[in-house]
Amino acid sequence: MTAPRAVGVRRPYAAVPATVRTWVEETLGSPVVATAEQVGGMSPGCATRLTCADGTRAFVKAVGAELNPDTPGLFRREVAVLEHVGAHELWARLLASYDDGAWVALLIEDVDGRHPDFSHPGELEAVLAGTDRLSAVLQERDVPATVDLVDVGHRFQVWAESLDTLADAPVEAPVPDWLRSDPHGWAGILRAEAARPMPHVVHWDIRVDNLLRRPSGDIVFLDWGTAARGPAWVDPLLARLERVDEGWFDGSIAGSPALREAGDEVVTAFLAGFGAHLAVRSAVAVDVNLPTLNDFRIRESRRMLEAVARRTGR
Repeated sequence: MTAPRAVGVRRPYAAVPATVRTWVEETLGSPVVATAEQVGGMSPGCATRLTCADGTRAFVKAVGAELNPDTPGLFRREVAVLEHVGAHELWARLLASYDDGAWVALLIEDVDGRHPDFSHPGELEAVLAGTDRLSAVLQERDVPATVDLVDVGHRFQVWAESLDTLADAPVEAPVPDWLRSDPHGWAGILRAEAARPMPHVVHWDIRVDNLLRRPSGDIVFLDWGTAARGPAWVDPLLARLERVDEGWFDGSIAGSPALREAGDEVVTAFLAGFGAHLAVRSAVAVDVNLPTLNDFRIRESRRMLEAVARRTGR
């Protein structure tokens, strides 16, 4: 089975403030009698499946600024996005939200399912087909400009800057020497993509720990804290990163109309820019209560940059 790539150190539900737990039980209308902690993702807050005395089930995620100053903002974005996109079988429904200024919590539909196995051809194909369907559905859903979505164009600009400055990056940044001069002009490709219109919502965080497979085989997309405005091809590309270190990845690009339109050069520039940025961040970032994040950066950077080398014959 494919295991989550991102695994954090989370606070258990029992350690969440009593005010939040009281809100949960009042909202669900029954006391919580059983919990099942989830480990995927990087948030230091709880991610817990709940069962109530009357049989009601729900999923709760909660975090406080005392755990990490940035994560409550991600939760607030997720609340706003789920409120605006409404209900759909492709994502878990928001039941209620809590925000006292310090702690933010979401009660979400508890989906009966497990993480898909990307090594199983049928389950992988269901993820790719589900991602294409998600992209189409999101183009029909409106999230107003007042919601602070991630700007993918800006992220491309940041990655381009990382590529431009690799020659001056810390020596401990795990960047291959051949990439430090940006030999293929990938920074320019990313800037050109950043200048294109990006009117639609994208998930922007598709990986196995944010996916569940229902018993029916249908895929459900979780964790909307980094929802963004970006090009239609980014979610199909992210869905393929689970196997970016295999030749399968290169052949799979043709299976997505959006990725075919973007082209192989753009895909490689994405991998080079994202991989280089993560490598540099692994040497300079300061993380609060996210002890596994830097290993994740290093591991993902290596996978992407090795794919760049493979795709360019390095």
